[in-house]
Amino acid sequence: MKNIYITLSFVIASGVLSAQNKDTKTADKLYKKFEYVDAAAAYQKLVDNGQADAYVYKQMADSYYNVFNAKEAAKAYKAAISAEKQDAETYYRYAQMLKASGNPEEANKQMQEFASMKPNDERAKAFKSNPNYLPKLKEQAKLYDIAVSDISSDKSDFGAVLTNDNEVYFTSARNEARKTYGWSEEPYLDLYKATYNANGTISEATLVEGINTKWHDGPATISADGNTMYFASESYNDNLYEKDKANKLKYSQVNLYKATKVDGKWSNIKSLPFNSKEYSTSNPSLSKDGKTLYFSSNMPGSKGGIDIWKVSVNGDEYGTPENAGDKVNTEGNESFPFITDENVLFFSSDARQGFGGLDVFQLDLNKNDGAKNVGQPVNSEKDDFAFTYNATKQVGFFSSNRTGVDNIYKANPVCGVLVVSNVKNAKNGNTLSDAKVILLDKANKVVATKMTDARGNASFDVSCDEPYSLQVSKDGFDPNSLAIDKTRGGEVAANITLEPVKPIITETEVILQPIYFEFNKSNITAAGAEELDKLVEVMNEHPEMVIFAKSHTDSRGSDKYNLNLSDRRAKATVQYIISKGISKDRITGQGFGETEPKVACDECTEEEFAQNRRSEFLIVKK
Repeated sequence: MKNIYITLSFVIASGVLSAQNKDTKTADKLYKKFEYVDAAAAYQKLVDNGQADAYVYKQMADSYYNVFNAKEAAKAYKAAISAEKQDAETYYRYAQMLKASGNPEEANKQMQEFASMKPNDERAKAFKSNPNYLPKLKEQAKLYDIAVSDISSDKSDFGAVLTNDNEVYFTSARNEARKTYGWSEEPYLDLYKATYNANGTISEATLVEGINTKWHDGPATISADGNTMYFASESYNDNLYEKDKANKLKYSQVNLYKATKVDGKWSNIKSLPFNSKEYSTSNPSLSKDGKTLYFSSNMPGSKGGIDIWKVSVNGDEYGTPENAGDKVNTEGNESFPFITDENVLFFSSDARQGFGGLDVFQLDLNKNDGAKNVGQPVNSEKDDFAFTYNATKQVGFFSSNRTGVDNIYKANPVCGVLVVSNVKNAKNGNTLSDAKVILLDKANKVVATKMTDARGNASFDVSCDEPYSLQVSKDGFDPNSLAIDKTRGGEVAANITLEPVKPIITETEVILQPIYFEFNKSNITAAGAEELDKLVEVMNEHPEMVIFAKSHTDSRGSDKYNLNLSDRRAKATVQYIISKGISKDRITGQGFGETEPKVACDECTEEEFAQNRRSEFLIVKK
């Protein structure tokens, strides 16, 4: 049922509709009236009678898509593309339905087709950059424990929001006294409220007085003081609609309205000034200070089908609506925004990389980060949407059709801590990649081991209220450790520095850690530079010192090849030292290939090969 707030238009029909052809006339009429359940059945009848073609399969697939019958939609889309080449968006929808049906491999094939047809689409770019994102997404730490809420019924229920007055407002199709809406074959939507009890249960769901009309009503958002409501309803209330004279139809839009509480009752309903009969505005969420209203709309300036927008509020005065921008919106649909007291924006998207259908994302507007998928179990292969969160009571609600109908779920935050370690060279401040970071619990048992990435980072998800420690090591550096104090959630920055191992100076040699080169190459690597900088420091401390650099290989490869490779490496080493300001008169180098092994062996082990593959820095003059 929430799909009416994504398609965002309603229809009243009278007379006879035009059809694709005489055979599809009945089905097309139902489709144009948004009566998708009956439309799908009518198209299926054409298939059973042998009257199907690509058009019929496509219309049937879109009918199932609009009521999120993923299995039947996928079957119909397959038939449509088998009969005739389709537009790019059809392949995208097919991929989403396959993913929602638990077939990610076939979904990826259809996404490949979509990406080839629309390579500049952000959805295509995201897929091509990371087509196999799903396993990593499934490994994401759980943020919430979930359970079906007490207010869910056998009809569509969604958009629950908990107020500071312990009232839960939500939208539902449970009112059997209402007429049936053809899209979903359920009653029209009404706005309800229920009581949130001290033990976390919810009871006494009743219709909200003074708000509901004969059309669809809800969802709603309530101000922090509980005296102002913004809610969605239909523009038919204001006699606003578009006429389709050819098909004898009237199309309304979803619009936003404001109500205030007087003597405990909602009244003074006003249509917001930026409403229109040409586009819809819906799914409102008011900031804690009451100065910004977030909503979803397909108004001009939208990047995709439906975008998240915001508008400044000052009493009954409103600014110009602003698009929430690329950090939120895509070429697909973004809807159901909710802004928390901490300025974190939750929203749902069918275009960002997720598990299938609509997924819930969060974006911390206080930071410069991107939107993050909140992961399982909030998100599933089906539609997951309308996430709200009450920071005071530390409880959230969201909606999902994972059981076949839109239900409201309760989301309790899992207390977790993200430890982000960053490892740097204590000498020069450079970040250190490939450092080993070991996470230990309070009993000094190893919890996890990771290697730092190119930015010197390694992250760990740990439990709340538990102390931990980190042990960090890397070749060429002295190890270091850091205690992590116990904390109640959030992110902990663990910055660690490693002191480079100082070179050993004997009477005849400066001994460094191994100087590593890439296979069959002689250029100085970042790791090699770190070590050679130590030699530069020694030579600066001993201005009369003269060094002879010797480069050796192991015995694998021909004598000539090894000699030439080692000589190139020796000369590259010399050039690096000179580039750091050491006089060329103070350092020379030569390659010796495999002629001077450190360990003489006929059938060498890997360890013996490694010992023979070395650089030596002999002191010619001290």
